[in-house]
Amino acid sequence: MEEKHKGYRGPALEILEKFDVEVWQEVKILSQKGEFQGIVLPRNETADDKHIVIKLKNGYNVGIRADTINSITVVGRKEARYRIPEREFPVDKGKPRVTLFGTGGTIASRLDYRTGAVIPAFTPSELYSAVPELADICNLRTEKLYAVFSENMGPEQWIGLARAVANEIRSGVEGIVIGHGTDTMHHTAAVLSFMVQNPPVPIIMVGSQRSSDRPSSDAALNLIHATTAALSDIAEVMVCMFGPTSDRYGLLHRGTRVRKMHSSSRSTFRTIGDIPVALVSKDGVTPLRSDYRRRRNDREVILDAVFDDRVTILYYYPGMKPDILEAIVAKGYKGIVIAGTGLGHVNKPLYGAIKEAVAHGVHLFMTVQTLWGYTQMYVYDTGRDLMELGVVPAGNMLPEVAYMKLGWVLAHTTNRDEVIKMMLTPIAHEITEREPPDGYLVLQGGLPEVEKFMKSHLI
Repeated sequence: MEEKHKGYRGPALEILEKFDVEVWQEVKILSQKGEFQGIVLPRNETADDKHIVIKLKNGYNVGIRADTINSITVVGRKEARYRIPEREFPVDKGKPRVTLFGTGGTIASRLDYRTGAVIPAFTPSELYSAVPELADICNLRTEKLYAVFSENMGPEQWIGLARAVANEIRSGVEGIVIGHGTDTMHHTAAVLSFMVQNPPVPIIMVGSQRSSDRPSSDAALNLIHATTAALSDIAEVMVCMFGPTSDRYGLLHRGTRVRKMHSSSRSTFRTIGDIPVALVSKDGVTPLRSDYRRRRNDREVILDAVFDDRVTILYYYPGMKPDILEAIVAKGYKGIVIAGTGLGHVNKPLYGAIKEAVAHGVHLFMTVQTLWGYTQMYVYDTGRDLMELGVVPAGNMLPEVAYMKLGWVLAHTTNRDEVIKMMLTPIAHEITEREPPDGYLVLQGGLPEVEKFMKSHLI
């Protein structure tokens, strides 16, 4: 009985039993809300007991309250299968070689009906089996390095990934693609920019916002775009994801200037403080700027895969008390990136704790919560006071990027002068001289001029 009605209980189970319906049966449901037809899906263990969930023919799921259902008619059975059978990738000696590293995330996932969650499960081989267009682009070798959600990526995985990328480059591959969960993709992209320097080929990170079982999934197109970008002339660490919400093109963002800016939108990734490096579509890669590193024919790459995890980000808020900073120092942290207000400020009650932290050899760098713009701590007394205490402004480095770079720097040295020099010397455009005037552009919905623009342009 449990398997027949997997996950259902209470009123929802009573309705299934009343009409003799099992999970995976295709049904027609007449309810007070209308008529629905689809496959009855299992419920996860934490779901409520009031809804019957079916997968509609268009691929979306809908929940129907049990107390609104008038009748259910069984019209067939079609058990959903979320595992894609693996098959050998066709090899064409005339095509270039690309390596796809799998780390996990939604781009390599399936639906787990025990919990209702999307879990890492697809191997890279299954992925390119699901996207046959990849065979038209290159010869693809795959290697599954990890199978974790991106929140579980850490120094061990970053270092292992950097080493794998460098080794693959030295073996002669023409491009690298890294499948990664989107939530912390910008963190990994940043740290890879410091760990794998001056690569002769593109290193492209890619993920998806929508899992592969959903009709709105961006997984396949992102993979196609990423593989195309891996064969471009732009030899940098970049993130490749949807540009607009439609599937017209993807964007290539520098690993040190990119950030996930929306929890669910397919066009979640944005270049901050600059413009994207290039646009990628079915027609190829179109550079949007000319200052990128070009592809080279050599196999030389600088591998510097180290990281000291005694680093943290302190997001300042009004009324913050010094005991938070004191606790961080007491726990043995050696580096703190502060995301300050305005041009790089915190309140005066923290001054004493900051002075003590610096005296204990802790390195403090200031970034801004606004993300756009620069730390300009010489403008107001607060900023000047903080610099006198030992806080170092980090230009327009993003907080997460500064965190990654500080952890990488402290693995090399703890000498204050050397740390400051390394932090403020750009390696991969993590600090830029200026922000372009067309970079920062916000369309505030509801305004007449924006509504007019939205109606005349497909975004």
